[in-house]
Amino acid sequence: MKQEPSTPTPRTVFGRGSYSEALRIGTILRKETVGGMLLVGAAVIAIIWANSPVSESYFALRDFKIGYEPWHLELSLGTWAADGLLAVFFFLVGLELKREFVAGDLRQFSKSIVPVSAAVGGVVIPALIYAVVNLTSPETLRGWAIPTATDIAFAVAVLAIIGSHLPSALRIFLLTLAVVDDLLAISIIAVFYTDEIHLGPLLIALIPLALYTFMAQKYRRFFGTRAWAAWAILLPLGIATWALVHASGIHATVAGVLLGFAIPVIRSQASGGPGNGPGLSEIFEHRFRPISAGVAVPLFAFFSAGVAIGGWDGLVSAVTDPVAIGIVIALVLGKPVGIMGTTWLLNKTTKASLDSSIKWIDLFGVALLAGIGFTVSLLVAELSFGQGSPHDDHAKIGILTASVLAALLATVVLSSRNRHYKTVQLEESVDSDEDGIPDVYQQDSN
Repeated sequence: MKQEPSTPTPRTVFGRGSYSEALRIGTILRKETVGGMLLVGAAVIAIIWANSPVSESYFALRDFKIGYEPWHLELSLGTWAADGLLAVFFFLVGLELKREFVAGDLRQFSKSIVPVSAAVGGVVIPALIYAVVNLTSPETLRGWAIPTATDIAFAVAVLAIIGSHLPSALRIFLLTLAVVDDLLAISIIAVFYTDEIHLGPLLIALIPLALYTFMAQKYRRFFGTRAWAAWAILLPLGIATWALVHASGIHATVAGVLLGFAIPVIRSQASGGPGNGPGLSEIFEHRFRPISAGVAVPLFAFFSAGVAIGGWDGLVSAVTDPVAIGIVIALVLGKPVGIMGTTWLLNKTTKASLDSSIKWIDLFGVALLAGIGFTVSLLVAELSFGQGSPHDDHAKIGILTASVLAALLATVVLSSRNRHYKTVQLEESVDSDEDGIPDVYQQDSN
C-alpha cells in the first residue's frame, strides 16, 4: 500500500516553550514586578520633589560629589547612580542574556530568531523616527538612541497593576525583547557615546577581568555553595574592572555586561552536572536580582527622573521641542511598528504561524508595552545632552510622557484580552498535569 507523504507541521512564531523555562520566566517577572513598583514610586517622588518649593535641595543632593579624585572617581550622586548602580542592572542583563542563549529555549535558532529580530526592529525603527524628526538639528540628532530600549521592570509593573495573565509564550517574548534591546542599547553606548578611549586603563582592566573569569569558571561550585565567597573574592575583582573601564572613557555599565557574561551557566560535573540543579549564573541571578530591582534601578530613577518642568510655559516648551516630539513618536509608534513589522515579515517569509492561543492583537499589546523606555532611555539622554541641560530635561519629559502613554495604550489592549489569557493559562496548567508535571505551575502563575 502506497503511503502518502506526511505534511510538515508549520513552525510557530510563538510557542509555549518548555515548562522549566516558563516557570523560570514567571519567577523573574514576579521579582521585576516589585522592582517596577519601586521604580515608578522613586520616579514620582523625584518629579514631585524637583517641582516643589524645596526643589533646590533635590538638585543639591543629586549634584553632591563624593569619591576619590586621584582615581577620577569624585563623582556626583547622580553620576554614581548612572555609572555605578546601573552596572549592577547590566550585570543582571549579561547573566540573563547568556543564560537564554546557552541553556534557555533561545539556544535554538528557530526559537530565538523571531524575538531577537523583533528586538532589532524595535530598536532600528524608533531610532530612525527620532532621526527624521531631528534631521535638521545636529545638536539634537545626537539623541537618536534614546528611544531604543524597553524597561522590563516598568512594563511588568503595568502588567501587575492591570492583572494581566499573559501566556508563557508572550511573557518569554517580552522578557527576550527587553534583554536583547538592552544589550543593543549598551552596545550603542559603548560605540557611539564614547568620545575618547584611554588604552592604558582599558588594557589593565583585562587583568582583573581575566582573573575574575578564571575564578568563576574554575571554582563555580565553591562560589555557588558559599555566598560569602562571591562578595569577598569576585566583588573586589569586579569593582577593579569597573573602575578601570570607567577610567578608560567607555561607559562603566559596559563592565557590568562583561562581568555577567563571564559567569558560567552550566552546572559543573563536580556538582552533579546540568541535570542536578541550576548553574552559577542562575544562582547569582537569584542572589543579585533583588539588589538590582529593589535598590540599584529605583535609586537611579530617583536621581535621573527629577526634572524641573517650570510650570505651564516650561511644559509647553518641552513638549514642542523636537527632542521630546521625536522620543514620544518613536516609543509610542515606532516600537510597535518595528516589533510588529519585523514579526509579520518573518511570518510571511518563513511560512511560520502564531501559536493557536495567540492572536496578532496580543502581540500588538506586548509591542505597545515595549514602548515603555524608561531606565536606559534616561541614561542615554544624559549621555547625549549632559545631565541638567535643557535638551536633557526635555528628553526626560518626553520619556516620561511616552512611557505613560505606552502603558495606558497597552493597558487598554491587554485588559480586553484578560479573559482569553486566563483560559490559555488554564490550558497550560492542564497540559503540564497531563505531562506528569506537578500542578505547581498553576499556582506559580496566578
